[in-house]
Amino acid sequence: MTRTAGVLGAGGLWLALAVLVGASGVLASVQPPIPQLVLAGLVATLLGLFAKARGFRAWALSVDLRALVLIHATRFVGLYFLVLHARGELPWAFAVPGGWGDVAVAAAAVPVAICCPTGGRVGRRVLALWNTVGLLDILLVVGTAARLGMADPASMRALTRLPLSLLPTFLVPIIIWSHVVIFARLR
Repeated sequence: MTRTAGVLGAGGLWLALAVLVGASGVLASVQPPIPQLVLAGLVATLLGLFAKARGFRAWALSVDLRALVLIHATRFVGLYFLVLHARGELPWAFAVPGGWGDVAVAAAAVPVAICCPTGGRVGRRVLALWNTVGLLDILLVVGTAARLGMADPASMRALTRLPLSLLPTFLVPIIIWSHVVIFARLR
């Protein structure tokens, strides 16, 4: 089995478990800081694997940079944050800045992936700028969600139920990890 097949298989299993957790209501039933700790633990696990697991690190350092960038097209989910805010299901402080920030990063990911990763010095600078903005945005989104969730767990309840429960249990850890890998690849 190739490394890519192994990583995709493990990712598929992880996704299935994340769906199961979301569907079971387990994440929605726990109080802060448990959801925040789940997200932090998953990020730490991915970063630990990248740092210590040679095969995983070799795969991450060899996978096409465009694929790592295109993962961020999933951040168009920010549009759904805006819809949920309009319905009164997410607070403005999270949904509007986080939603628009994610949409901007997602919208830029496509041209960055097409034009920049192999585009020489200018391309590398554009990629580094996009990656910096994207990482800062996701850290701001995560920090805001954690702060608001700790102060008023009900205000962030939408992020603990499907489909958005897949954000803290699957997608956001991958997004943060991919930013770190992109920085490592740019060095």
